[in-house]
Amino acid sequence: MSKTLYYQAGAIVLALIFVAIIIVLAGASPIAVISEIASGAFGTPGQFARVISTLCPLLIASCGLLFTFTTGLYNLGIEGQIAFGGIAATLILRLGQDSLPPALTLFLAIVAGGMGGMLWGLLAGVLNIYGRINEIFAGLGLNFLADGIALYLVFGPWKRPGVASMSGTEQFPESLWLPTFGNTDASPISVLIALIAIALTIVVLSGTHFGLKLRAVGQNLRAAYVLGIPSIRQLLSSFAICGAFAGVAGALQVVAVFHRLIPNISSGLGYLALLVAMLAGMNAWLLLPIAFFFSALNIGSLQLPLDLNLESSLAGVIQGTLVLFVILGKGFSEWKRGNV
Repeated sequence: MSKTLYYQAGAIVLALIFVAIIIVLAGASPIAVISEIASGAFGTPGQFARVISTLCPLLIASCGLLFTFTTGLYNLGIEGQIAFGGIAATLILRLGQDSLPPALTLFLAIVAGGMGGMLWGLLAGVLNIYGRINEIFAGLGLNFLADGIALYLVFGPWKRPGVASMSGTEQFPESLWLPTFGNTDASPISVLIALIAIALTIVVLSGTHFGLKLRAVGQNLRAAYVLGIPSIRQLLSSFAICGAFAGVAGALQVVAVFHRLIPNISSGLGYLALLVAMLAGMNAWLLLPIAFFFSALNIGSLQLPLDLNLESSLAGVIQGTLVLFVILGKGFSEWKRGNV
């Protein structure tokens, strides 16, 4: 095991100790909190299904982020790409619900979600490359714009008959919902799409010439250009791929989770995917277990206010602490390497 992994493993241990101290200061037992989170996530088939339904779009978005991370870009615009994918999917569902077979409408909605997210991702890339706007600021600005468009549609042209509210547009008929495992929230189609996404990410980034060029651009943009690698094309490709994955995640939020467009259709999945991707580093095979952990943490933490009188936001504290300590561990490792 490399020294970097040792440092990161140590950072995770320190993060868990820090979280345990916070829990004790809040007047609870760390063991009781872990038990309640596990019970809230896996206590019943329905709760486990909710973990899976959260995991699928989260994993897909995390896969997309790994492409931009590989090229050295921090795509904070992924929230907007998820939202725009949800908007595009909703448009297709509204247009096709009365004129096309449900299965075809659902397929086109997911495809449209991917295309919408790709468009929003490319827009961030164009602003970054040709407009000289840092991808962080470009992405955050586009996030606000996508959320504004969703809000306008929910309260404007697509508002519910006679009323407009934050609950979103009118719910689509069940024929336009993805099929689920029994009477749960988990969809086998969502699971299949998520597994395809992680498989494609692993294969493309680690086993193709395209993935090698992305890594070369991420390691040294100038050197890659001198060696004849079309750097601008690779950067735009990473934005487009990430946007497409995020757009599909947004479409699944519409057709498999909420069954309508709501103002905050991304529900913070983009920012959570950023945490997943940062913890995974360049190791695509780590995305699945990390995303599963965060999904279980999010769903299981809903049990804390009921049984322990603790805020469910404790899950956010745990997530943020883990990421902070892992980043510190990585930074310490690089500092030590530079001083050897």
